[in-house]
Amino acid sequence: MTQQILSGIKVLELGQLIAGPFAAKTLADFGAEIIKVETPGDGDPLRKWRMLHNGTSVWWQAQSRNKQSVCIDLRQKEGQALVKQLAESADVIIENFRPGTMEKWGMGWEDLHRLNPKLIMLRVSGYGQDGPKRDEPGFAAIAEAMGGIRYITGEPGRVPVRAGVSLGDTIAGLHGALGILLALYQRDARGGLGQMIDVALYESIFNLTESLLPEYSAFGAVRKPAGGALPGIAPSNAYRCADGEYVLIAGNGDSIFKRLMTVIGRQDLADDPALARNDGRAARVAELDAAIEAWTAARSIDAALQQLTEASVPSGRIYSARDIAEDPHYRARGVIEKVRSADGLEVDVPGIIPRLSGNPGAIHARGPQLGEHTDAILKDAGLTPEQIAILKEKGVVA
Repeated sequence: MTQQILSGIKVLELGQLIAGPFAAKTLADFGAEIIKVETPGDGDPLRKWRMLHNGTSVWWQAQSRNKQSVCIDLRQKEGQALVKQLAESADVIIENFRPGTMEKWGMGWEDLHRLNPKLIMLRVSGYGQDGPKRDEPGFAAIAEAMGGIRYITGEPGRVPVRAGVSLGDTIAGLHGALGILLALYQRDARGGLGQMIDVALYESIFNLTESLLPEYSAFGAVRKPAGGALPGIAPSNAYRCADGEYVLIAGNGDSIFKRLMTVIGRQDLADDPALARNDGRAARVAELDAAIEAWTAARSIDAALQQLTEASVPSGRIYSARDIAEDPHYRARGVIEKVRSADGLEVDVPGIIPRLSGNPGAIHARGPQLGEHTDAILKDAGLTPEQIAILKEKGVVA
């Protein structure tokens, strides 16, 4: 088996729910050893989020695969001392508590950096570790709004909508994983020390907003919701078909536009010099969208997609979970893998993304049961069975 690229990197995951754990999951997929510290009793609240099987979320199998679970009560001094002991030999520590929480426990950046100068610390929070909003609670839905994406999402004249997933959390997790990899490179390839990575949910979303701010800065333009269209880039929209389905068509490339107009029988538009470039098409987007939908409305989505594909026009249908599970391209690419939970349930989960040709990563372990690895991890840290038993009696570990 090819050696996994992050083999030998030890990560302490102190966060819960989505952002911090998603960053850790990304590293785990490529071989990092993840020690997930959970609260005795209930553990990570994600265990009870969304749909449950025998009391545990099936989401858990996607988010916590390739991890080990140790139960330590961080509110107790002895629990804090245990985590510090684990941090002495760790490469990375990930936390997504409200700013100031780790400092209250004696495990702020300065404390841990003195303890282990090579340690890299990822801190994920709603608003960052400083600034006037640092102490406010931050969740993905709020971050997505502050980051600018919610204002422009939805149908014109209607309440702005959120994505159906916790986009702010997962995007922050990806930024966090990137930051960790950059810090590891600086430390290991260039002989540097560990450093702290400050990731804010709202900034992670803000980083995705493309021309939103430059257009306001240059022209005072405030982009509004545009439904299925992409304002200023034309034609690109969702078009209703005869069977009630919507086909997505991205005909905004100059040569693609000509092919699209030929397919829908509008050679006049294909040959119009005013429509040869995007700026000209954007000025007449309503006319173009009407012409395209007149064509899609007369045929089923399957018929429309067949003609568009034959003409090499980017197009597709809107996928549900069933569509994803049954799509042959997903299966052929290995993007869907199976994990068997502790109680024997076989669950489809997203596979390893991104794909590396030489060190592709792997799912080698299911999501752990609560505290499943407590004894083994503490023994590796040098505690005797007697010491572990005493800590269990006190409720420090479980």
